[in-house]
Formats: sequence, C-alpha cells, structure tokens
Amino acid sequence: MKKAFSLSLILLFLIIPLFICAVGQQEKGPVKLTFIGRDAVYGDAIDIAISEYVKLNPQVSIENLELPYASQYEKVVIDMKGAVGTYDLILIDDPAATQFQRAGWLANLDELLKKRGEKLDPDLISTAVKLGRYPYADDGTLYGLPHIGNVELFVYRKDLFQKYGLSKPEKWDDVLAAAKKIQAGEKDVYGVVFRGVKGNPITSTSLPLFWAFGANVLDSKGRPALDTPEARNAWEFFLKLKDYAPEGVAAYNSAQVKDALYSGRAAMAIEVWPGWVPGLNDPSKSAVVGKAEVTTHPGQVKKSSPMLGIWLIGIPEASKNHEEALDFLLFLTGKETQIKIAEIGLPPTRESVFMEPGLIKKFPWYPVQVAAMKNGVGRPRTTQWKELEDIYGAYLQLVLIGKMTPADALKEANSKMKEVLE
Repeated sequence: MKKAFSLSLILLFLIIPLFICAVGQQEKGPVKLTFIGRDAVYGDAIDIAISEYVKLNPQVSIENLELPYASQYEKVVIDMKGAVGTYDLILIDDPAATQFQRAGWLANLDELLKKRGEKLDPDLISTAVKLGRYPYADDGTLYGLPHIGNVELFVYRKDLFQKYGLSKPEKWDDVLAAAKKIQAGEKDVYGVVFRGVKGNPITSTSLPLFWAFGANVLDSKGRPALDTPEARNAWEFFLKLKDYAPEGVAAYNSAQVKDALYSGRAAMAIEVWPGWVPGLNDPSKSAVVGKAEVTTHPGQVKKSSPMLGIWLIGIPEASKNHEEALDFLLFLTGKETQIKIAEIGLPPTRESVFMEPGLIKKFPWYPVQVAAMKNGVGRPRTTQWKELEDIYGAYLQLVLIGKMTPADALKEANSKMKEVLE
C-alpha cells in the first residue's frame, strides 16, 4: 500500500510540471507580429514573405505597415525612443542604423541566435552584414540582418569603347581619358554623366571616386578628414570630369542621368543603381539596348570602392515577441524567400542567390553586382551622417559650379563638420 502511494506521489510530481508547461503554451496562443517598412515594391516583397510564412506557421499572423520613408522613420523613432513596443520588426536604411544601435533600441541578434542554437549563415554577404553590427566591425554586436542589397554600379557604352579601341576602365584615369576621346569624336554624346544636385545626390555619386583616391570623410577616430591631399586630389579629379559632362550637370538628378543614359547621349555614368539598369535594355525606354555594359567602379590608389545602400531589418528591444520575430526574420532573409523577392526586382543579400541561373538570365548583371557588393563600402557610421552629407554635398557642388576651389571648399567643409560633431 505504501509502495503504491509512493509511486502515485512520484507520478504526480512528474505530471504537474508537464501540465504547467502545457497550460503555459496554451495561454500564449496565437502570435501577432507587426512589421513596419516601406511602401511600393518594398512592401510587396514583405507581403510575399508573409504569405509564404503564415502557410508554414498558421499560429502566427503578421501585419505589414507600408509607409513612405519619412513617415516610417518618424514612427519608428518615436516608438523605440519611448520603448512602446508597437513594432516587432522594422526596416532600416543603413545610414540610420548607427543611431538605433547606439541608442540601445534594437535587440541583440547574436544573443537571440545563440539562444536558438543557430549561427549566422555565411552565405549572407559580409560587407552587408557588417552594416548591421555595432560598433562597425566584423566582431561588432549584430543588431540587424541585410534584406535588400543595393550597391552603386558603373555603366559604359561598350559599342563606343570598341569603336575607339578602349578597354573597360580599370582606373579613374581611364575614365577621364575615355570621356575625352569619345566626346571629341562623337557629336551629341557627352563623355560622362552624373548627379550634381547638392546634398545626397552629388555625395552619393562622388563617394566611390573619393574613396578610390584614398580619401575619407571621417578618420578612424570619427573626426573630419576632408582637409587632406587625398581629398583634394579626388575633388580636383571630379572637377576635371565636369568638362566632359552635359552643361548644367550641377542640376542633374536621377531622372536626368537616366534620360542621358537611355537616350544614348552619355558614354559613361559613374553612378547607376540596380533599379535603373533594366531600363537600359528595354526597347520602349532605351536607344542603347545591348550597347551598355554594367560593371564595377574603377579603382585608383585603392581598389574599386562602390557605395553600399543596404536595407536592414532589426527587432526593437521593446518588442514582446523577440523569438517569433527572429523566426520570421530568418525566413525573410533565407535563400528561398530572397529568390522570390529578387524575381520582383529587389536585389538580394545572399551570394548564392546572385548566382541562381534563372535570376542571372533575368538580370544578367547579377555577377557584377555581387562583386560590387563584396567590395562595397558603407557610409561613415555616425548618428550625424545626414548633416555631414549635406555639408559635403553643398561644398562639392560649389566646386562644381566654380564658386570655390577644391582646397578652399574642403578646408571650410572640414571646419563645418567639426562644428556639427562637437
């Protein structure tokens, strides 16, 4: 009798924890995640991922908030600053990542992956992953995974290069020489085209050249580094390119650059984004179908240094669904989902996806794009990049329109940046 009683008691102690665990699981019930991102094709990509994910995980529902960039950024900052926890996953433009990371607003993905018993997939391109780390280094803490792999590319008219016996530009000196030769021989064709509008446009278009000349906006300690011989060489060279650009190039933005390229009025474009490339081979838009070659940027004293424009996804620290959000994030950045997203025109961040035969057939420049990404350079990791970018772009445009010399403009811009950072 005592033995039977003892056995019953032991069984009771074994069953109670299992019962409590089961009740706990039932109490949690269905999970709802809220993703806040961009509108247009960015939102379409998330919808595709959600549709596939909920089929596999019917207990999870995901709301996708699709907003214009400025509105999305504002809502995210307000919510995370107040630790409200409205959102479980957020889309982050990589220059804004440092602000979120430094403030402690994002969940530590290294810890969440460790808790899950997983490691970061090395198929994700390391230069893009690095932008999700803070401090910005290979061993920094991971706060975001790369979702969309934008990177600047370079385009030249291969028909004109063949006509004049020119090879693909390996250095920026080759770009200048080719621009001079082609413009001298071709009526109504400019040697080169680029965005000249102050602020972000001229800054983005010039940074691959700036970096290739060995110049930096900030030094390794985060101090302004514009007043240097390398920076002067870069801006003086950029000014030389202007001689072979369209008149009024200082007012050129994306629309004007694409128009010059598609119409055949430009032999080279020193800044092309992946979203612009399909139009080059669209007969309804382009007069240079089959004539434009997409490639990586030239080097100079340093190797090719294209600018990265990565979109990251992070999990707010205030979210109450870290584990579920991570599961969807890993699905979203997984290979099969990235293939589906790439098919609608958004570039992936996995090297293997860039090498998919079906995608290369649709996007023949993908092998070049992945090479550019692997050499890509991120914008300086500072919470004040927007102010620094505006200063850089304003003074470079003053050089472009002849209002200041490169040396004077760089010295003054350097001083302005110091004021901002101090």
